[in-house]
Amino acid sequence: MRRTLLTLGLVVVAAGAAAQAPAPSGAQQQQERQTTQPGNNAPVMREIKSGEKHYTGIQGRETGVLIQPPARFPGQSAMATAGEAWRNFRNGPVTFYGGWLVVLVIAAILGFYAWKGPVKLHEPPSGRQLRRFSPFEMTVHWSAAISFCVLGISGLTMFFGKHILLPIIGYTLFAWFTALCKNLHNFIAPLFIVSVVVMIFMWLRDNLPRAYDWQWFGKAWAFFARGEHIPSGRFNAGEKAWFWGGVILLSAFVAWSGVILLFPNFDQSRAVMQDAWSVHAIAALIYITVSLGHIYMGTIGVEGAYGNMRHGYTDETWAKEHHSIWYEEVKSGRRPEAAGGAVPEGAPHMKEKP
Repeated sequence: MRRTLLTLGLVVVAAGAAAQAPAPSGAQQQQERQTTQPGNNAPVMREIKSGEKHYTGIQGRETGVLIQPPARFPGQSAMATAGEAWRNFRNGPVTFYGGWLVVLVIAAILGFYAWKGPVKLHEPPSGRQLRRFSPFEMTVHWSAAISFCVLGISGLTMFFGKHILLPIIGYTLFAWFTALCKNLHNFIAPLFIVSVVVMIFMWLRDNLPRAYDWQWFGKAWAFFARGEHIPSGRFNAGEKAWFWGGVILLSAFVAWSGVILLFPNFDQSRAVMQDAWSVHAIAALIYITVSLGHIYMGTIGVEGAYGNMRHGYTDETWAKEHHSIWYEEVKSGRRPEAAGGAVPEGAPHMKEKP
């Protein structure tokens, strides 16, 4: 009887000690698991994916977390880690919908041009030229435009290149070309940001909304369908929408997110970098597709539009038909940047002495 009570007491004490002792770690469970289920790493992987910090000799944000904990991206399983969910989001919805968006917009522009062709002037050119843009304005515009094209082409190459270029040019050339695109993307980006900031302050006054802009939106369909010219100021309502929605809003998104991605040495967390990439990619794809319409209208979509930004001068007939309100301001002398009125085409343009 005494031996039975003693044995029972030892069992109770042992149970109490076990209840107070800390639970075995994932490493201890893994060591025990190897004796019963060799090759089963579930205990260690559960501990790694928990997101808890462990010891590391490298100090910094998230250095003690080997793998991100589970997180949910749009359309992703709750069991996937944040890194897996982000990768699936990148290679899934963003690649699929973003790629088709670019393709469909290009197809729509080409189809419209084949159907309607460029918007032409109703009257023949007068041969008299008006100052449309100053040399400084042209420099700023082309700096922003060329850097934007380099960023867009390099970004699309890095994003869709493995699906389109890699099967055609092979691994060696593709690796060299994407490395070139990456460096161009990183080093051209600051030029684009500076050019856009200067452009915003330079053209802010001319892009302020006016009452007559609503008339342009109401008759925009007639402009594209029948080539009907609508009265507007220096920039029409469509150009103003591009200025506020593209040059300002979308530039802010791609610049802010791009700087975060460009300088990871400021100790951003992995989640911040993933969110910044998502914002950057989505905003950039929208920016590129909208810019295709702007590029089309400024080159082959409207007869004579490209020469305005190429040479800085426009024909008097073009100004009268496309920007009649601005034309009247120039003729009346209310636009000092175009002072001097119209001059014959090809005549030397000299600054007048005060």
